[in-house]
Amino acid sequence: MSQVCQVTGAQPGFGHHVSHSHRRTKRRFDVNVQRKRYWVPSLGRHVTLRVSARGIKTVDRRGIEAVVADLLGRGVKL
Repeated sequence: MSQVCQVTGAQPGFGHHVSHSHRRTKRRFDVNVQRKRYWVPSLGRHVTLRVSARGIKTVDRRGIEAVVADLLGRGVKL
């Protein structure tokens, strides 16, 4: 499963592990992506989205109808 939020578009960030001696090795900062199932009354069915924690808060604030309308406008398959 790709680590990209469908609502916010958040992707993994990259950086370094820095040891006590300051040796640097590559690392990856993953997004907290979860599969969440929502009931969408306008579609008359459930929709499963890959959303980050911030994406879940966005859906709670704006409403699932507005978020789904934006996703459909961007051409995301639900």
